[in-house]
Amino acid sequence: MGVFERLMRIRDDAGAGFLLLLDPDSTSDKVLTEVAANAEKCGVDAILAGSSFVTSAVFNQRMAAIKAATRLPVIIFPGGSGQVSKHADAILFTSLISGRNPNYLIEEQVRGAPLVQSYGLEAIPTGYMLIESGNMTSVQYISGTQPIPRDKIDIAMAHALAARYMGMKMIYLEAGSGAKLPVPEDMISQVADYCRLPLIVGGGIRRPEEAAARVRAGASFIVVGTQLEQNVDFDYMTEMVEAVHCGVRSPV
Repeated sequence: MGVFERLMRIRDDAGAGFLLLLDPDSTSDKVLTEVAANAEKCGVDAILAGSSFVTSAVFNQRMAAIKAATRLPVIIFPGGSGQVSKHADAILFTSLISGRNPNYLIEEQVRGAPLVQSYGLEAIPTGYMLIESGNMTSVQYISGTQPIPRDKIDIAMAHALAARYMGMKMIYLEAGSGAKLPVPEDMISQVADYCRLPLIVGGGIRRPEEAAARVRAGASFIVVGTQLEQNVDFDYMTEMVEAVHCGVRSPV
């Protein structure tokens, strides 16, 4: 079974899935392996690994450490073509469709595609959309693009529908790492109903009730990372996972 098929089965069976985001660039080997090794026990469905900006030369080494520490699917969530590794099961092959910077619409994808094929990674075409979060996030700064305003739901809907028509399999609504505000529930609901694609929602989700509310609104997958890396608390991780799995709203 492919990774995408597995994710869809998780969504259909549990109502929504919980994706743990790890940053191989900024997190120590010890923390990465500890968190990855305990993720399955906490009920995590899959691990995303990636960073907005690579500042070290240990990305591939730490990807190998994550993969060795878990039986969960490891999916690269790349910030650019430099974040492609053979030590993963799949890659979110993202295009930053909310921005107009050609580097993140197509250029990085062209650079990374041959590596994805060479490593035999399963590519999951994903429309990536930045949503205003109350502060400037790393991905906003690095990409040089403006996020979609929180109150411009019609703009988000149109972008998501365009992604569907271009053949993408998923939409990622991203408030950004360290966001003050998560993606609004009404935006999630309307985008999900309009584009009829599975939604990944991440950034600024800190409490179980926030995660559950976004599942009820229409998120198929919730991503949490920064909170769990900064404060390794497996009871908290379990609470977040349970909130997602009990949130309910299922199939798009």
